[in-house]
Amino acid sequence: MNGDFQTKTQPPPDLSFLRLSYPIDHVLLARMDRPSALNALSSSALRELDSVLDWYDSEPALRVLVVTGTGRAFTAGADLKEWRRTLEGDSGQQFGAREGTVPFTRRKGKKPIIAAVNGLAFGGGCEFAVNCDLVVAADTAVFGLPEVKRGLAPTGGVLTRIVHTAGMQVASEIVLTGRKLTAQEMHAWGIVNQVVAEDKVVDEALRYASMISENSPDAIIAARAGLRQAWETADVEKATEEWFKQHFSLLERGENIREGLAAFEQKRAPAWKESKL
Repeated sequence: MNGDFQTKTQPPPDLSFLRLSYPIDHVLLARMDRPSALNALSSSALRELDSVLDWYDSEPALRVLVVTGTGRAFTAGADLKEWRRTLEGDSGQQFGAREGTVPFTRRKGKKPIIAAVNGLAFGGGCEFAVNCDLVVAADTAVFGLPEVKRGLAPTGGVLTRIVHTAGMQVASEIVLTGRKLTAQEMHAWGIVNQVVAEDKVVDEALRYASMISENSPDAIIAARAGLRQAWETADVEKATEEWFKQHFSLLERGENIREGLAAFEQKRAPAWKESKL
């Protein structure tokens, strides 16, 4: 952990599923730490993850989040044992729709998230990775959407996203076969940015995070919003128009755009202010 870096606010208390650290200034590293269950996402883990993501988006000193897993898995997705108990119970509630949880794979947020996929990424774990802004995978990582093998279907937004990223035919192979997928395949399809040795996966993700965190925090938020709108809508004109309305005007009125232009003209490194976007 970087001993000199401090956030302005405290992270959520009493975390048991996630271990947080600050390996680089302005970068949060979150490790999913339930290795005995392959970091499966129980309802309590989902609530914890959601609270940390909310804090990350609101904490002005943080600019990039890297998420990885402990042990053999990134995350094996939903806790299917808990899901079954929920379905057989009398509550009438759906797993992941209980009070305090959200469909985290469908959340957009406002700051970039990098997945450092260290091992197995199945179901919701694969969806989580696909929803991240960048994905670095270990050469031994295995992805998959096995929901169809369990009588289920992916519900976290991956169906639309994977079609936009990889195309209909590749998406159909991934989703309808439910087969295991190598990191090399996911890289060839444009879903994974880099494939590295297992012991280098977090370091490579942090290398990307370091490059991003050196840039204007306002520009990171605004540019990412434009990328997400284009990805989610697949309509260039509509996405661009909405981005101008919602984000560019705020970017243009901010301090960091002026600082960036001044630093360029004065041939010095910019001194970024915390984002107010």
